[in-house]
Amino acid sequence: MELRVATVTQHDQWKVESQVFRIYDLFGNLPPNAQSVMIELQRDNHIEYLTRGLKQLPPPFCTLDANRPWLCYWIVHSLALLGESVDDELEHNTIDFLSRCQDQSGGYGGGPGQLPHLATTYAAVNALITVGGDQALSSINRGELYKFLRQMKHPSGGFRMHDGGEIDVRACYTAISVASILNILDDELVHNVGSFILSCQTYEGGISGEPGSEAHGGYTFCGVATMILINQINHLDLPRLIDWLVFRQGKEFGFQGRTNKLVDGCYSFWQGGVFPLLQRVRSIIDEQLVLLDAGGHHTTNGTHTSTTSSISEVGESFEGISSHVDDACHSRQGVNFNDIGYNFVKRPIEMEPLFHSLALQQYILLCSQEEKGGMKDKPGLSRDFYHTCYCLSGLSVCQHMWSDEEDSPVLPRALMGSYSNLLEPIHPLFNVVLEQYHEAREFFTRD
Repeated sequence: MELRVATVTQHDQWKVESQVFRIYDLFGNLPPNAQSVMIELQRDNHIEYLTRGLKQLPPPFCTLDANRPWLCYWIVHSLALLGESVDDELEHNTIDFLSRCQDQSGGYGGGPGQLPHLATTYAAVNALITVGGDQALSSINRGELYKFLRQMKHPSGGFRMHDGGEIDVRACYTAISVASILNILDDELVHNVGSFILSCQTYEGGISGEPGSEAHGGYTFCGVATMILINQINHLDLPRLIDWLVFRQGKEFGFQGRTNKLVDGCYSFWQGGVFPLLQRVRSIIDEQLVLLDAGGHHTTNGTHTSTTSSISEVGESFEGISSHVDDACHSRQGVNFNDIGYNFVKRPIEMEPLFHSLALQQYILLCSQEEKGGMKDKPGLSRDFYHTCYCLSGLSVCQHMWSDEEDSPVLPRALMGSYSNLLEPIHPLFNVVLEQYHEAREFFTRD
């Protein structure tokens, strides 16, 4: 008889399960009053932790010197989700710092004097939109930033993260997201982006960073959001994507980023945030399912064959999302790309969540939340601003994804705990608080 030896990964999985289920057992055996205390969002402590981090960081953070716009975004976005804004001095300092990260030739670097990079450009733009107000929004040099995006465009259809850098789905999303939210998205930037992303959809159904790599939660969100923003979501194999996505929620109730990996609180958004995108494209999903039932199939690289070859023709444009306005950014197909994000969030939700949203909220509040403020990956690890941002973003997604329309009240069945846990809603394509998104859209569409 052959003895099987457990792998390191299996031991790690058992350890996480043991820690999580111990917390759940404790919670389940408490009286209702004590449960309500344990499941409470520690709002004031989160705000204190975040505000302190925006003012000054300890010496170990020097390793994140090239990520300083990300730290600004993670912190100010988390505060905005909690319904909190920074004081006038912090607001001025944040705008001033991000302005010094802006390269004269366009784009934002990881710090003053550093070369511009698409990731930190996305973070800086989202941070300034979150801070809001004319001073923050007018500090963004859209003309030079557009030139930077054009310089990062690659003949494959994708984008480079920086001059001479890698070409991947993350670069596509950060470029397209920034261009869309700043009202500068056009045919030149969109050209062949969809083809590049299609080449990254794997046999599993998720989306990888580059062709031939493994499906990954972060890249899947980036790919799906980008395909919506460029009006080509109907080209993805959505049934297969959903099949991969729903099985990433583990028995711990959190999400894993890849198959057979450990649960991680940040995927509360990177995986959970894909569902509110899919909820608004049910008609396209239904069209693909009908074609599959009729005998069509998909190839492993995401292209369509047999009956499903007509999927790419289902609604030549994304009906109900795109508007038809004749302006400089009006595409050759008659679609104003810059209106897609605005119209998308106005669409009613067409189906209920495809994952256990209350269970995910339980994981975030019981297993990722630090009582003294901040969020973490999983039990046993330390809090940080990255996980605070994306755990709170995922929590907001869970709370608001049952609402039929943008201004609909949150239903009691959608909320774990009391209404004091309620966060601000986000725009699901950009991950900025919805109110700040609308302010930015009005500002950037004035001219």
